[in-house]
Amino acid sequence: MLLASFCFARSSPQLHDWLLSHPVFGPPIMDWQERGAISRRGKIAATVSIAAVFALSLALGVRLAILGVQAAVLVGVLIFIWTRPAS
Repeated sequence: MLLASFCFARSSPQLHDWLLSHPVFGPPIMDWQERGAISRRGKIAATVSIAAVFALSLALGVRLAILGVQAAVLVGVLIFIWTRPAS
């Protein structure tokens, strides 16, 4: 959603304006643009998704070295997400 907003801002002002005025997509985009904020619900959804992806990697038997790199990157992403202000 944020990437779409970023891209449309440069390529299609009409689509960008539509995203910003959309009742579902607009408020989170505006929160991010104005304050760098992510809603608590969004943070929880991201955390659950990240945990599911890591669990899938474990279930598929991904090599330990790759799991280590994946875990480090995902922890970094979670730190970034949870240190943003809540909207």
